[in-house]
Amino acid sequence: MWDMFNTSEFWVALGQIIIVNIMLSGDNAVVIALASRSLPPHQQRKAIIFGSVGAIVLRVILTFFAVMLLKLPFLKLAGGAALLWIGAGLLATDDDEGDLEAHANLWPAIRTIIVADFIMSLDNVLGVAAAAKGNTVLLVLGLAISIPLIIYGSKLILGLMGRFPIIITLGAALLGWVAGEMLVDDTSVSDWINSQAHFLHLVIPVVCTVGVVVVGKWMDARNHRPQAAAAA
Repeated sequence: MWDMFNTSEFWVALGQIIIVNIMLSGDNAVVIALASRSLPPHQQRKAIIFGSVGAIVLRVILTFFAVMLLKLPFLKLAGGAALLWIGAGLLATDDDEGDLEAHANLWPAIRTIIVADFIMSLDNVLGVAAAAKGNTVLLVLGLAISIPLIIYGSKLILGLMGRFPIIITLGAALLGWVAGEMLVDDTSVSDWINSQAHFLHLVIPVVCTVGVVVVGKWMDARNHRPQAAAAA
């Protein structure tokens, strides 16, 4: 086993896995930052760390079954639909709920991070599995290295959100786009779309992106109506 660490093939493959994880960690960092933005600073750190570690563990497990899972019909359709709801819900998060008890905010945030990352990873793990070429050590090591990439990326985006609120909307829109891509890639519809309606590869993600932003903004406005009425 230890001999593999002395081969150039091992380190080249590990480098490929790290690059793949860097490329695929952007949307995960966004959802982590979105889910934890309403928490107090000390809870944000916990949500980012626990959510990221939980998401990585799930991604490792999922990668081992990736080829089999992604061949199941309707799996991506269900995942895409769930991601649309998560995206709209994150955009509608009420920032004025900071006076709730810690456990009422922290654990739902961690749960959202893990669930959203799990859904998005359905589309991502194949790239990591291909780079690992069946080497379990490479797979686990490469994904473990991605933990600090996601954590620090989340902290960076979280800081930018405080200065530029438009990033919140852009982050939710990104989740809508990812969900749309998952919908058209599901094995139950992909063959028909590729042969008969290739334009849906662009139309569906665009519609999902706009839909998440519109529905999220509407939900956010609805959540703030009682506060506005009370203030009046």
